[in-house]
Amino acid sequence: MTDQAVDTSGPAKAPRTEEPSGAAPPRFFGRERELKALRADIERAGLDTLAGRKAPRARVLLIAGRPGSGRSALAEELAGALTGTDAAGAAASATGALPWAVPGTGSGDYPDGVLRVGLTDPGGERVPTERTAGEILGLLGVAVPPGADQDELSEMVREALAVRRLVLLLDDAADAEQVDPLLPENPDCLVLATATGPLTGIPDVRPCTLGGLEKGAAVRLLARAIGQVRITVDPRTAEALAEECGGQPAALALVGGLLAAHPMASVADVAGQLHELPDSGEQPTGARPLARVFRLVHDSLPQAAARILRLLALAPAGLADAHTASALAGCSVSAARSTLDDFVKLGLLRTDGAAHPQYAVPGCLAPMLLALLEDRDRPGEIQLARARMLERTVRRLQACRAVTEPEGSTARRKLAGLPRSLRFPSAEEAGAWLRVRQPALLASARLAVADGELDTLARRLVAALVRALAAHRGTEEAAPELYGLHGLVLDVALRRELPREQAAALLNLADLDARTGRTREALTRYRAALDAGKAARDLYATGRAMESVGGAYEELGDYHRAADWYGRALSQRLTQGERADEARLYGRLGAVHTYAGRYGDALRNWRAAASGHRRLGDPAAQARALSEAARVQEYAGRPHDSLQTCREAVELARRAGDVRLQAALQLRLADTLDRLGDPAAAGLHRGAADRLLGEEAPAYEIRSASTEK
Repeated sequence: MTDQAVDTSGPAKAPRTEEPSGAAPPRFFGRERELKALRADIERAGLDTLAGRKAPRARVLLIAGRPGSGRSALAEELAGALTGTDAAGAAASATGALPWAVPGTGSGDYPDGVLRVGLTDPGGERVPTERTAGEILGLLGVAVPPGADQDELSEMVREALAVRRLVLLLDDAADAEQVDPLLPENPDCLVLATATGPLTGIPDVRPCTLGGLEKGAAVRLLARAIGQVRITVDPRTAEALAEECGGQPAALALVGGLLAAHPMASVADVAGQLHELPDSGEQPTGARPLARVFRLVHDSLPQAAARILRLLALAPAGLADAHTASALAGCSVSAARSTLDDFVKLGLLRTDGAAHPQYAVPGCLAPMLLALLEDRDRPGEIQLARARMLERTVRRLQACRAVTEPEGSTARRKLAGLPRSLRFPSAEEAGAWLRVRQPALLASARLAVADGELDTLARRLVAALVRALAAHRGTEEAAPELYGLHGLVLDVALRRELPREQAAALLNLADLDARTGRTREALTRYRAALDAGKAARDLYATGRAMESVGGAYEELGDYHRAADWYGRALSQRLTQGERADEARLYGRLGAVHTYAGRYGDALRNWRAAASGHRRLGDPAAQARALSEAARVQEYAGRPHDSLQTCREAVELARRAGDVRLQAALQLRLADTLDRLGDPAAAGLHRGAADRLLGEEAPAYEIRSASTEK
């Protein structure tokens, strides 16, 4: 949750993040005393220094204040000053609570720059520590292992920051428990945290508490939005208006946007209207000025625009684009975009200013927006709007994936049937959209599943997002996000008692566990998938689960259990006549028997695998199986048999045109002949292998070799 900035950036736009192209550069108003105090706190000797010890971790500075007090803007200003970078510019290019990084200048106390992450979602929910740690690692360019827990990710963050000198900005912390796992164990780093109150539990932290802006800075901020002339006409009234706003930057930004949108309205008129609005007794005193200004701005909007604004409370992660607003309100995309741009001018939204912009509800306004929605709109209408938004998101994701398919494919034909506004002109533009919208899309999936009332749409959304991520980023790169999405599928499947989907989700999660070395966790999930597959009478899922259980035991070195489970999977495949699976499982059985030293069983299974591949008409796979059979024969002390089997494999590889396999088999023949005491024949086979590998080399490599000679 990011507060409104302290400055305004143009006559019609209040927050720092809305600086239009060609406008005057943003300015930071006031807070000189606070900036001076924070700088002094950095220089102040800590408790460890006073005790003669080296500080074990980074110094933590806390900026405390209510949402809307400008605490985030102050932190960004200080971070930029300390690093010699434009941290405020990074905030301007980001949207909402998205993480961002500013590279350092390579000099000064913090040459590695600034990293910023938010610790609270726009809806007020705490961001889990593992998600925050993953965002920090992503900003640092460190790969995040899928399924890693909080402790593992926190340790990775500490390791990554141990060799850096930077400022880590932790925005909108709920308590010390969120901050402590992320603190670098490196005194050369600095942590700037913002919060509503103190962070009890973090040692040696003194909060810099923010109140309202002093009168002069507040009036200058107002003048920045509406022009100096309207202030000069009645400066006392401008001061009174600033006082009505409590000196809060967010409130001043909103009232400035309102005055800018109504050039015929006087400052006195707006000040009077604001003064007459009653306070809500349920709100703390310090929160009332912003609440009154927000209510005044909302009630000044046309009815249709006010409804769109309220519905933006449903935007996942507080992030929306024109399609999101269009679906929520049931209006055209162009009308939604125009309305969103008007909200930016009023200071109600922020935007990244891109060609296809993304808009964010400022965190300080999000709770009031949601309360207003629940008060003025019927539950049925709210749920219908949420359903329209999810359906639109699903269709956009389907278009995003379909554009990566070949021309003439079924997916491309379906894509052509979608409205033009939902389609993407190219795979590159679809990928860019997916990258920008990914935080909102992931948040949308989490919210849809947590809602529990739109599970059918939630399942479609997760499935479409999984396919789009896999198509554009690949399953390896997108593995951390896919892990979370498969977990969401499992949540819905358990809630709705859908055993087939339970089995599929468990298998996907277990595969990712196995890929990252969590073999025992994978084994537990594979067994659970087997139970779910049996409950669903899903032969594919049960067979896949049994084979995967065998693979997990093989990885753990329990070859007896691995062979048992491979045998069970093979029995099922034999009853179904699935020849390709049969041949593969014979090979897996041959491998575990080989590892266990049961060479007779291993040889029988490799021979069976070779026969299966022969029936399938796959000579290359048959050659590989015979190659393994030859290896087993050699282990069993039968070199002449191994030699004969290897020759059969070479011939099959030649027929298959697999040059690399031929060369590998020739080398194996050479090794066997060496052991049989025939070095001359072994040399011939090595020469044949060299020639085969030389023939496979690209022409430019061959020419290069000739030149060197």
